[in-house]
Amino acid sequence: MPETVEVICESQDCELDMFEVHYTYDVPDDHEVSELVCPYCTDSSQLSEIEL
Repeated sequence: MPETVEVICESQDCELDMFEVHYTYDVPDDHEVSELVCPYCTDSSQLSEIEL
């Protein structure tokens, strides 16, 4: 089963608290959160993975 990752945007100007990324089998193994962009504020530098 492909991985699911929860991501938080820590930008003070962003109102999005978190979002989930549902990977498919086609995503390369070395894909990281740093390659994503916040869907709300479009900032990529303030994203971090939520570790449970």
